[in-house]
Amino acid sequence: MPQARMAKSSLDRARERLRLLAGARAWNIAFRTAHIAAAGILLGGHAFNLPRERLLPSLWLTIGTGIGLGLLEAGPRLLWFHQGRGLMTLAKLGLLSAVPFLWDHWHLRIAVLLTVVALASVGSHMSARFRYYSVIYREVIPCRGGPGTSQLDDEPNQDSIAESLKHTDEHEQAGRVGRAERDPR
Repeated sequence: MPQARMAKSSLDRARERLRLLAGARAWNIAFRTAHIAAAGILLGGHAFNLPRERLLPSLWLTIGTGIGLGLLEAGPRLLWFHQGRGLMTLAKLGLLSAVPFLWDHWHLRIAVLLTVVALASVGSHMSARFRYYSVIYREVIPCRGGPGTSQLDDEPNQDSIAESLKHTDEHEQAGRVGRAERDPR
């Protein structure tokens, strides 16, 4: 009987974790969607030099959703803040916070916003060994199930990339030969 009770409590804990995970994922998707939309409106509005009063709501929404995403990503641990992924986010938030002080300098506002977009692109696609690198501990500390963590142990080096490209070229060449034999135009 005690085993049945223990199994049930384990099952209940597992269900609770799934419920929390589903809720966190929904919030992450909601914040990320609002963040991308607000940032797009913000950059486009600055590119077309819209008046300040029309752009401030997008700026504050971009900053607010960025902070919300950071808190969701960090969770209860502070590790995220000194890993590459957290540092990139903090850099973007810092640059966005400078925009209100650059209102008289259109070209600087555009440069700052384009830098934020570049940081976002690089940060989203950087290797897990950089994304999870902690500047405090000076080592890679992956989180459970984070993007790219499964590839940390077998991340390709330059030799394996070159080998993969060679294999791809050979495959494409074989495809061209096969097509030429079928359609000799």
